[in-house]
Amino acid sequence: MTRRTFLSAACATTALANASPPKLRIGQIGTEHAHAGGKMTAMRSLTDLWEVVGVTGPEGYQGLKSMTVEELLAVPDLKAVAVETTLEASCPMARRCIEAGMHVHLDKPGAVDHAEFKAMRLAAEQKGLTVQMGYMLRYNPAFELLFQAVRDGWLGEITEIDAAMGKLADPGTRQKIGELAGGGLFELGCHVIDAALTILGKPAAVSAFATPVGKDGVKDNQMAVLQYSKATAIIRCNHADPFGGPRRRFNVTGTEGTMEIVPLESGKVNLSLTQARGSYKKGTQTIQLDVPKGRYDREFIDLAKIARGEKKLAWNAAHDIAVHETLLRAAGIWS
Repeated sequence: MTRRTFLSAACATTALANASPPKLRIGQIGTEHAHAGGKMTAMRSLTDLWEVVGVTGPEGYQGLKSMTVEELLAVPDLKAVAVETTLEASCPMARRCIEAGMHVHLDKPGAVDHAEFKAMRLAAEQKGLTVQMGYMLRYNPAFELLFQAVRDGWLGEITEIDAAMGKLADPGTRQKIGELAGGGLFELGCHVIDAALTILGKPAAVSAFATPVGKDGVKDNQMAVLQYSKATAIIRCNHADPFGGPRRRFNVTGTEGTMEIVPLESGKVNLSLTQARGSYKKGTQTIQLDVPKGRYDREFIDLAKIARGEKKLAWNAAHDIAVHETLLRAAGIWS
């Protein structure tokens, strides 16, 4: 080998090593879900990871090809699909994507019928495919710190969780949650229930309470108590709260510390420890973590790693099935 040939080969090898992996192809089915537009924005912004090939549904997006479901699922090398349909259509559509061999991002809460949801989730597991539920708190830096603190024992044995996720519902939102048997908690409280089960697992018992505020009978003010052998988790969802956004919180208390995240997506954490842990001191401290501007970006960054086979999703089928069952019980749909 001549020196010139050697240098050319070396440069080619270095360029190959430094080259970005090829983009993955993804599409979106449906535009009806409240988070549909945000999810599409996230996918289209991650241009180094994803190539968005098209969208189905009555309303498309500017500059993006509108397709039928059949056309989308037939796109060569399609790796994943974001399902953003109505709640009623979401689980059958996710199952259809799984049968076509696709990873799925399925927006919350995924289904009304538990047997249907369970069958879909197990079908994906059996095929070695991922269903990433659209629970946005999973990828929030404050919740990632909380999950680490619990895993590493910073808070000791967990004894209680106190969580609230409310808002002041406008007439259109009231109509939508009024059409759900589980009311507002089923549609919105699922985020904090997913986080609670990430920490404590499936509860031994669930008690549901609804005290409607409005005259229309809509379940706009709900509470659920999740019972464990040595802990309780109280979940509130109040759609009649004019300061619901700023008051959204998630507080975890254990025998050796407590961590409070308030407001939920702010990245602000109040941490109290009986002894120093990691880089945090004994006593009480307030931590401000940086939160990415793209609310859903980290979901699709993680999904890209999963689709490339670089990792597995941290939440498996058993977890998602337990969350769905607990949500149905907490919302009073399943006693």
